[in-house]
Amino acid sequence: MSLVRSRVRVAVAAGLVTVATSAVTIQNAAAQPTQSAVGVGRSGSPVVATDAGVVRGATDATTDRFQGIPYAAPPTGRHRWTPPRPVARWNGIRPATDLAPRCVQVSKAPTSEDCLYLNVYTPKGAAHRGKRLPVMVYIHGGALTSGTGGAYDPTKLVERGTVVVTINYRLGMLGFLAHPALAARDGSAGNYGLMDQQAALRWVQRNIGRFGGERGNVTVFGESAGGLSVLAQLASPGAAGLFSAAINQSGAYNLSLQTLADAKAEGEAYGAAVGCTAQTAGCLRSLSPAALLARQKAILFLQTDGKILPRSLDRAFRSGAFHRVPVVNGTTHDESTYFVATNYDLAGRRVTSDNYLDGIRQMASLSEDDAKRVADRYPLTDYPDPASALAAVATDASFACPALRLDAWLARRVPTYAYEFNDRNAPQLYLGKVSFPYGASHASELQYLFDVRNAVYPAPLSDEQQVLAATMRRHWAAFAKTHRPAPGQWPAYTATRRQMMSYATPSTTLTSGFAADHKCGLWASLQ
Repeated sequence: MSLVRSRVRVAVAAGLVTVATSAVTIQNAAAQPTQSAVGVGRSGSPVVATDAGVVRGATDATTDRFQGIPYAAPPTGRHRWTPPRPVARWNGIRPATDLAPRCVQVSKAPTSEDCLYLNVYTPKGAAHRGKRLPVMVYIHGGALTSGTGGAYDPTKLVERGTVVVTINYRLGMLGFLAHPALAARDGSAGNYGLMDQQAALRWVQRNIGRFGGERGNVTVFGESAGGLSVLAQLASPGAAGLFSAAINQSGAYNLSLQTLADAKAEGEAYGAAVGCTAQTAGCLRSLSPAALLARQKAILFLQTDGKILPRSLDRAFRSGAFHRVPVVNGTTHDESTYFVATNYDLAGRRVTSDNYLDGIRQMASLSEDDAKRVADRYPLTDYPDPASALAAVATDASFACPALRLDAWLARRVPTYAYEFNDRNAPQLYLGKVSFPYGASHASELQYLFDVRNAVYPAPLSDEQQVLAATMRRHWAAFAKTHRPAPGQWPAYTATRRQMMSYATPSTTLTSGFAADHKCGLWASLQ
């Protein structure tokens, strides 16, 4: 796949608006807490000693919550665009009852560069009862430019006997700027957000046992840019030993990565655009977050940076240069209805028979001749409206068929479980009504796993959808516990048994028709 095509396809992976959070501040000091601090405070709230200090969380009927725990020092001032550093220890008991600020992004809610915090959710009393439960670490999506871990309440996953950790990581140009002036001594640059994710995973390795989790049984999972991050960690040498299983939800849209040289060239152009014509790190670090956001693109890309990602993801998975852990990999059936809605209806225009071919050319980054070939395979007469036809094209080009290629690469070397989320009546939580049905759109499965706190248009699940949600949470939790999501019901994907789980109402079933449904033979011929 060409880099140009990869970039255009990534452009459909828009971020989601996330919930406002509030900062917690506390005095830092050098005292090391002891394990004896684990227990229940006088107020009945849970107390746990981390390697940097003691934290006090909150509790409800089923779950203990520890929110706003720092896992790295603030990446501010001269430490902007440097690898994450250890947290300074503190004396006394630090409140861990409020979500920390989200990382800098375009948002009406408060943001901060001091944002490297995580949240731990455990079954009630798990910490002081000495439990050793499977751990799930969630990486949020948002096009690498928006989002926050606090938007996703994992209580219902926790109630299935897991410890769940959600994290913040640096976003936008603060998280992914590759600029020659910022390069490390070895020449690597960029992907600071991926470094943050690894720092959070190292924190889990050091501390999760004190919260009732098993450090040797950690599943990392994420959706959209969070799923892409999961794939990046699978291919990153620095993540070795930090997790034992992985779940990628809709993250296979950017497997062909930008080269470091191209990323640095773009970084230089960005530096000039924000006024740092001298191309110095000091100039860039002197700018306000608002000045950096003013010239930032809405969607960013990972790059092969020479260290965190030494090779492109497609090359890594094709050649076997990735960590040998079991993987769940999947998509939603109608991923790109979300992006057709934002690019057309919600932008004040419609997909029509007249602009259909041009829409194919733009959304799939094709030549005019290839766009005509695709239009012949997706005739408007096969769809209820032109927008649904264009969404099918973009879904198959950008999400479905790349995910299928990834299934094949993974399955050669590790147990791989493929799925498709197929509830075509899933509520659309983030976008208003448009002229066509959303179906099982991008991110629509999240409400079946979490209580989503950032919904713009909250809507309850029906009774049938609640059953589907319970099934998905059971499978995700089972995979975290045993690295098999549904023994006897969900076989591993192989070259000779190309089955995947189809999550739908009224019943979840196995399917073998994914490749034909999404016309992946056509897209393979266009690579």
